[in-house]
Amino acid sequence: MILMKDIYKTYGNGVTALNGVNVDIEQGEFVYIVGPSGAGKSTFIKLMYREEKPTKGSIIIGDTDLSEIKERKVPYLRRDIGVVFQDFKLLPKMSVYENVAFALEVIEESPKSIRKQVMEVLEVVGLKNKARSLPSELSGGEQQRVSIARAIVNHPKIVIADEPTGNLDPDTSWGIMKTFEEINARGTTIIMATHSKEIVNTIKKRVIAIEGGIIVRDEQRGEYGYEI
Repeated sequence: MILMKDIYKTYGNGVTALNGVNVDIEQGEFVYIVGPSGAGKSTFIKLMYREEKPTKGSIIIGDTDLSEIKERKVPYLRRDIGVVFQDFKLLPKMSVYENVAFALEVIEESPKSIRKQVMEVLEVVGLKNKARSLPSELSGGEQQRVSIARAIVNHPKIVIADEPTGNLDPDTSWGIMKTFEEINARGTTIIMATHSKEIVNTIKKRVIAIEGGIIVRDEQRGEYGYEI
């Protein structure tokens, strides 16, 4: 499903973020990416949805080699990858419905199909009754649920989440994690970068630990393993 071979990433300022990374993630897995700040987690995540390109090595997602993909094909790649950010990245002047629908409008789905899919996914994340609300009228947890709905509305094979509970209180974070577990149970691959020791150690999944740009640990049902 996702295969990284000998990945190196060095930025223009000379900083090496990843140093010889090899990873194989199968369809339907739930994987935490953990490690101290500056370890290379964000770079690891960004490489998967082609926000960044490796300096060396290959990344294969499904049948697509990201090192060979043309720039004009990147939006098509991202149709199979949903991304959830820590800061939500919602469009402030659009309603909940419009924020989620936007992901389908850009791939030119029909209005009838858009309405059906948006209302279905809002029900999945428990926000069907908030469809007309603006982001400013929602709590932080509700805004993150809108972000999740937008990420999964076109049924991607992979959902990548970068610190999705980082700005949320503990109770809200557990609710968000339950939503991710439900999405994963439907067969979607979840890859989540997180600093939350409690979440990782309570909801046991595969843990890939990165330190100094190197994978130092890869365990099924592992633990966080770092002091925060």
